[in-house]
Amino acid sequence: MALKLRLARGGTKKRPFYHIVVADARSPRDGRFIEKLGTFNPLLAKDAENRVVLNTERAKHWLDVGAQPTDRVLRFLDTAGIAKRDARNNPEKAKPGEKATQRAEDKAAKAAAVEEAKNAPKEAPVEEAPVVEEVAEAPAAEEAAAETTAE
Repeated sequence: MALKLRLARGGTKKRPFYHIVVADARSPRDGRFIEKLGTFNPLLAKDAENRVVLNTERAKHWLDVGAQPTDRVLRFLDTAGIAKRDARNNPEKAKPGEKATQRAEDKAAKAAAVEEAKNAPKEAPVEEAPVVEEVAEAPAAEEAAAETTAE
């Protein structure tokens, strides 16, 4: 029989409270267990005395028998000095996905364009009066050309 040292959830909705138990690996999370070893209250401050209560003597016994702790319980055991937990590092997991990377690039490009527009030297305003006159002259020139061709 494969044994696990794991958490069994208790408490009400949105107010978690866990029991640290020894259970058969095939039994459900909150189902039947062999022995209760302690409690874990995640709502308390991390430095609170009652956040993790653990019967270290029984935990050592079950580890000697061959029970395998889950990662969270192994953290508690490491803090208590019962078992050693190796530090894990997976930098690939922290990297954003393709879509998030693309959105970040687009956002950076827009920010660069806005910054470039702010820093660009202001050009002298284009004189609009001559442009209006040219537009007014253009239809008159077309009419003159049309009259010449019609004759």
